[in-house]
Amino acid sequence: MQEDNMAEFVPRKISVLIPVYNEKKSLLELIKRVENINFELEKEIILIDDFSTDGTKDLYKELPYKVIYHEKNMGKGAALRDGIKEATGDIIIIQDADLEYNPADYVPLVKLIKVDKADVVYGSRFLGNQNKGKFLFLSFIANKTLTLITQILYRTTLTDMETCYKAFKSEIIKSIEIKSNRFDFEPEITAKILRKKVRFAELPITYNARRVNEGKKINWKDGLQAIITLIKYRY
Repeated sequence: MQEDNMAEFVPRKISVLIPVYNEKKSLLELIKRVENINFELEKEIILIDDFSTDGTKDLYKELPYKVIYHEKNMGKGAALRDGIKEATGDIIIIQDADLEYNPADYVPLVKLIKVDKADVVYGSRFLGNQNKGKFLFLSFIANKTLTLITQILYRTTLTDMETCYKAFKSEIIKSIEIKSNRFDFEPEITAKILRKKVRFAELPITYNARRVNEGKKINWKDGLQAIITLIKYRY
């Protein structure tokens, strides 16, 4: 990336990408929270429905936003790949459709990009002590392990590789070819970002984990695939 191009960065619009799969209970509340956030930029919300079957699709007629429909369940990575193609904002952020994350935490992440202090900003659940006791035990161990592997392989001080909250300059994320279809999107995009010469930052965010019976979808197989993906894109 050229320094003179960085100096000219003046964002006017932000795109919020929301992959959705069977989130009937939480989607409208999540949308309300996103709508209430003032980024001081024009806001574009794009929903990508990954073949929901629980009645989530019935909610979209209540929302004035673009919805991309998958004809079969393909996974988070595939949903985000389609969302990124459609996004027209200068900044792109990712928002899960559940309520584990607080959209208000996005404001400082986006601000770092708006004032051109960073090209990519991750929200870390492990910076600070605000999330102590809010993780499920196995999820905590898995996240710490995957982040440690990332640190070793990529020689980085990154503290939360698997975080949902990722904000990008649009030109950065659109320049990356995303191949992963499922949750291995997280290690793939992180690996490819870390190998690029971009200004990367992390800021603390809040987090409230939900359980499997509450709709959490990631499992141990996704953790194993994440390790394979990190190694694959390192070598």
